[in-house]
Amino acid sequence: MGVTNGGRAADLPDSVDVIVVGAGHNGLVCAGYLAAAGLEVLVLEARDVPGGDTVTEELTLPGFAHDSCSSAHVLIQSNPLIRDDELGLLGAYGLEYTMTDPAVVLPQADGDALVMHRDLGATADEIARWSRADAEAFRRLVGEWSDGLAAEHARWSSNLPPGDGDAAGRYQALRRRSAWDVVHERFENPVVRSFMVWLALATIQDPCRPGTGVLPASITAGRLNFGWTTPIGGSSALPAALIRQIEAHGGRVACSAPVSSIDVEGGRAVAVHTADGREVRARQAVVSSAHLARLAGMVSGADVPADLAQARDTWRPGLSVFAVHAALRHDIAVNGKGGPVASAAAGFGTAEGVARQMAAFHRGEPDASDPWLLVVDQTVVDPGRAPDGGATFKILTIAPYERADGRSWEESKHEHAEALIGLVRSRTTGLEPENVLAMRAESPVDVAAHNMHNLGGSCHGGEFLTPSGEVIPGWLSYRSSIPRLFLTGATTHPGGSVSGRPGRNAARTVLTDLGIDPAKVMGPI
Repeated sequence: MGVTNGGRAADLPDSVDVIVVGAGHNGLVCAGYLAAAGLEVLVLEARDVPGGDTVTEELTLPGFAHDSCSSAHVLIQSNPLIRDDELGLLGAYGLEYTMTDPAVVLPQADGDALVMHRDLGATADEIARWSRADAEAFRRLVGEWSDGLAAEHARWSSNLPPGDGDAAGRYQALRRRSAWDVVHERFENPVVRSFMVWLALATIQDPCRPGTGVLPASITAGRLNFGWTTPIGGSSALPAALIRQIEAHGGRVACSAPVSSIDVEGGRAVAVHTADGREVRARQAVVSSAHLARLAGMVSGADVPADLAQARDTWRPGLSVFAVHAALRHDIAVNGKGGPVASAAAGFGTAEGVARQMAAFHRGEPDASDPWLLVVDQTVVDPGRAPDGGATFKILTIAPYERADGRSWEESKHEHAEALIGLVRSRTTGLEPENVLAMRAESPVDVAAHNMHNLGGSCHGGEFLTPSGEVIPGWLSYRSSIPRLFLTGATTHPGGSVSGRPGRNAARTVLTDLGIDPAKVMGPI
């Protein structure tokens, strides 16, 4: 059992209870719960490494461990998977997190820096340096979230019906708004507004779009509680722990085993075929974390059902991303009036600059003038990721998959990367050219090529446009209309980011339909 590179047909069993398609973290979370419930589980992964977008790789130089996509594991901390350690990942299976303070630092053009701490009072005091009124507004925002809205958000994340009280109505009203409107209604100082808009973009959703209104409060609460939650050893530490847990319960994860078809016989999902012709039969269920823009084309032995066709036809990438990875001689620090500030995460971009960037994105134009940037230097808190005192560095931002000016990203990505590096260099120390050992620029086209799930350069699962015109970040059902074919992954509710919610929610659905009490392996929300 264990992680394998596929190989001969004899390397895979003829049949198992449940086949999970895809070893991203949600597929593995789902498999982990099913295995813990006593089911024989096989996870089939197309790539030669498990983890999907929770993977750590040597992208620049040997020994420098870069998180290819996800870096912070904040959202998953409030999931009972981690909060209550339901599968023993933090205990028996070696997963370790450090919760940083500062949570994030936002350097300003005047040489100052706003420092967000893992503490409400300290962060409010920091905000008060710019606006006492906004400091009080910040306290109220967090207080309102704690007073019922957080519980409603947990219900929403678990795909459960809203509660019956006043908080449910307030939460639904807030969800319908845009993060931009919420921030500009509640805060007045430009620096504080920029800070809150920056936070709202953490899950890579356009803050100007209706439906993002809960993000300023929900992301703020997560950062206050958990900081920049960093998995020790890299993002791959999460899938590695999950694989150890699956193996301990008799399951298996096979890499280099891309699934080409999901077979339907007698009206239900019964087997899968890999691209090299191997067949494995599923005695009880198939769980697919394949991208919902592709899953309809993988069904064999039946007409494409209406729900999967609708998912395919209504999906769109949303915001695509541009990344810069670098190997450095040593860590960077953010400039502040009190001196350099070491932080695993830094944020760039004023509210007005982000609005211009979003408008340019929708026109097909990259914008490096004052964009939303996430700057990550996780060797500040996890130095084992680089040799000889070195550092791993990353910039993440938003850029269109196709440029309106007709230029290819292959010819222009290094120019864009240098512009972004220059902006970060102007407000930090340690990013001087002589400190940069190697650099790798990844345009949205490269991001899509890196992982087949990143369609359109979107590493957060994209979004769906409903018939009513509402945009939702994830498909709402974990059941397909094909009996015993279940859905999970970043294209299912509540969407992308490292939350583990699609995996846990799907596992609850599978267990319920198979007549196994989910309480055997998981508690309430």
